[in-house]
This record gives sequence, structure tokens and C-alpha cells, in this order.
Amino acid sequence: MFTLSFLLSLLAAVFCMPVSQPTQQDEQFAEKLKCSFNSTNDMLTCTWRADSSVSTKLTEMQKFFFGLQITVNLDVDTLAMTKKPRCGVLEEPLSLVSTADNNLKWDKNDLTYRIENYTPDMSAAEVDESIEKALQVWAKVTPLRFTRIYSGIADIMISFGRGAHGDNSPFHETGNYLAHAFPPSSGIGGDVHFNDDETFTFRSTEGYVLYLVAAHEFGHSLGLSHSKDPGALMYPLYSYRDPDTFVLPQDDVRGIQSLYGKNEDPIPPGPTAAPTPDACDSSLVLDAVATLRGEMLFFKNSFFWRIHPQSDTLQQTLITNFWPDAPESVDAAYESQQSDRVFYFKGRQVWAFSGYDLVGDYPKSISSFGLPKDIKKVDAALNDPETGKTLFFVGSNYYSYDETTKTMDSGFPKRVDETFSGMTRKVTAALQHRGFTYLYSGPYMYEFSSGQMLRLLRNNYFLPCNNY
Repeated sequence: MFTLSFLLSLLAAVFCMPVSQPTQQDEQFAEKLKCSFNSTNDMLTCTWRADSSVSTKLTEMQKFFFGLQITVNLDVDTLAMTKKPRCGVLEEPLSLVSTADNNLKWDKNDLTYRIENYTPDMSAAEVDESIEKALQVWAKVTPLRFTRIYSGIADIMISFGRGAHGDNSPFHETGNYLAHAFPPSSGIGGDVHFNDDETFTFRSTEGYVLYLVAAHEFGHSLGLSHSKDPGALMYPLYSYRDPDTFVLPQDDVRGIQSLYGKNEDPIPPGPTAAPTPDACDSSLVLDAVATLRGEMLFFKNSFFWRIHPQSDTLQQTLITNFWPDAPESVDAAYESQQSDRVFYFKGRQVWAFSGYDLVGDYPKSISSFGLPKDIKKVDAALNDPETGKTLFFVGSNYYSYDETTKTMDSGFPKRVDETFSGMTRKVTAALQHRGFTYLYSGPYMYEFSSGQMLRLLRNNYFLPCNNY
């Protein structure tokens, strides 16, 4: 058996966090974390074998926690991920698509549910509406129909509880588990338990929207496992989405329809969820590219990919999973090594983060950089750590900002093609890497050195799809 002190002695910073020693709280958290990996009942669980080596144990842990880079270290990235709010159904490995293990499903399409008790965080009417709406997420795309009963045993029994709540799967104090559910079967099968030590809300972001948490858990109640697709409802991490505009992602639709088929009843046409961006899409146009403490970040819609220079493994997730205070999508981004901050631009606003944390008085207007007030958005941003200058691309022009003096340089804007010979297309993203400048336009990337174009590359030059 390995010791906690040995694991923590291997602690290494990987992403968005300063290199530091583990705190006493981290040590206590990691100690309790081991307890959450015990087999307790017929729930899908991840079990650490007593005779496993240190590397095997950590590999199992990192595979479970959302596709983290596999290392032999209990690194800051792993520790940070384990602290994020998530579903309490443990399973390993994650599926590429929301599917069911062992083909678990109900053998009928008409299911009953019963709400046994309520959370004090919301009114009973709000809980009722949230639960009904969450079930309809799945009913809209399948033949499944749900009927509420008020007494007796329902197929799906719904309750709120704390700690040890009678199912041999207690909500651990530091587990950050919002809820858990049991796959279809007799007895406890299909039931959903919400952790009442957490704060549930009807729509507010000050807490966890019950509708979103419930819709995820009902996926398990119907037989779905977790998905590796960070855009899927069945992804293990909680992500806020507007309850009024939420549409079930295609990954989840495919998964649930593989079990129960399509809804044959005519339904009015409605919006469909945008697909999760694919790094292998040759027509992919990136919104922004940036670096952050040695890693490269590639942004598209509400997602970003991250890749470390010492690894070819891409990791994709929602922007707000790492920066909850960031905009849902970004127009431009850059890292300032002078201030050790990363900046995200959306419309006329800019957000600054130190690691995961929003810097004090942000978001601000982009005019705070000295950009003219008639500029509606920044198309791309590029920081040169050698000169301390940041270039802001707007249309066919660019501006130069001095990170040291915090002022805009005189003599700007200039035309992009004045400085970057032959670059007549609109710059959609930009990156400085190993002394070279890379300007993105559509699905292409232009490599420059001293203002001269060297190569025309596809935009997946730094974004390999073969390992994604």
C-alpha cells in the first residue's frame, strides 16, 4: 500500500495553477478521496485494488476524472478536478458516447416517478417543475413517458439526503458529489438521490440548477453511463447552462435512442444543440488561441482544447468548467507573462484571470486598454514576451499595447499587411510560439518570421486530431 505523504511528495503543477506545496486542506481532501472509491453496492464504481502499484492507482484515478493527462503524480490538475462539482456515479473508463453498460434499460416505456421529500433551498412547486422538466428532456427524443405518483413504490424514487442516507453510498463531506442514481433494475434501480448539503436552485447560478442536475441523473436512471464528450449532458462535471434554452446534445440523443428508439410522435421543430467541435474537422475555424503557463489553448464556441508541449494528448472541455466567471465563448485570448494573467475578450468586454480566479475589478471595457470606443470586438490578440507588446487585431488593422506601461503605442492602428507581408485576409486568431508568429485566418494558419511569411499551414498544425 502507498502512503498519502508519498503521493503528495510527487505533487506537480500542470495547468492554470501556481507551483505550490499541498495545503493541510489538500492533504485532508486527498485522504478522504480514497474512501470514495470503495465498492459498496450495485452502483457502477471504480475500485482501487490493494495490490496495485502507485502508478496504477493514479492512472485509474486520472482516467476516471475526465480524461486527465496520465502521469505518475497526484498533480495539482488531478487534485483540482476532483474538487469540482460532479455526479456521484463512479465508473471507469468513461465511454466515448453516452451509452449503457451491460445494456441496462427498462423493459417498458411507461415509467412512474415519486418525489419523496423536498430540499429547503427551493419551494415545492419549483422542485416539482424542475423534476418534471428534467424527465421531459428524455421523453422528447424517445417513446418514454413518465407519470407521477404520490404514494407507493415508483420506478424512479426521488429524494434529498445528507451523508449516510440509507443506500450504502454516503455523500462524503468533501466529495463534491451533487447527486447519484442507480441503473434500471428492481428495488433501488432507477432511484435518484440529491445531496442536500449542496445548494440547489431553480435558475440562479448561485448554487446548482436542480433541473440540470436532475436531467443528468435521470440519464443514469434510464441506463446511460457517463460520456467523454465534454458537451454532453452525461459528462461527469456539472456545467451551468441556461435552463430556458437548454437543448439535449446529440451525443446524449444518440445514446438514449440506442436504448429506447426515437420518439415517433410528431413534435414541432425546434432548435438543436450545436455539436461538440471536432479537432479532426478540416474546415474548423478557431475562435482564439493562447498559451498559459507552458500549455497551448485552442478555443471554439463554448469549448477549448489544451495541450502540453511534452504531450500529444489533447484534452477538451467547456471553458466555464475551468473559468466559471469567464464568458461562455471568446473572441480573442492571450497570456501576459509580464502580469502572469490570461485575458479573454468577448464583444466590448475583457476578463483577466490569475490561474482559475477572476482578477478583482474585471470584466472591464476593452477601452481600458486604450482601444477606440467605436470598436465592437477584438478579432485576435497576440503577446510577444520578448518585446512586452500585445497586438490587437481588428478587421484589417492592428494596434500595439505596451504591457509594461499599460498604454497603447502611438502610430497605431496599422494595416496588418504593412507588418505581416502578404497577410491580406482577416486574422481570426493569433499565437507567438518559439520566436515565430502564427496568424490564423479561417481554417489556415500563416507562419511569419520578422514579418516575412514562411509557410501556409492547416490550423490543426498545433492541434493534432489523431490523438484526440
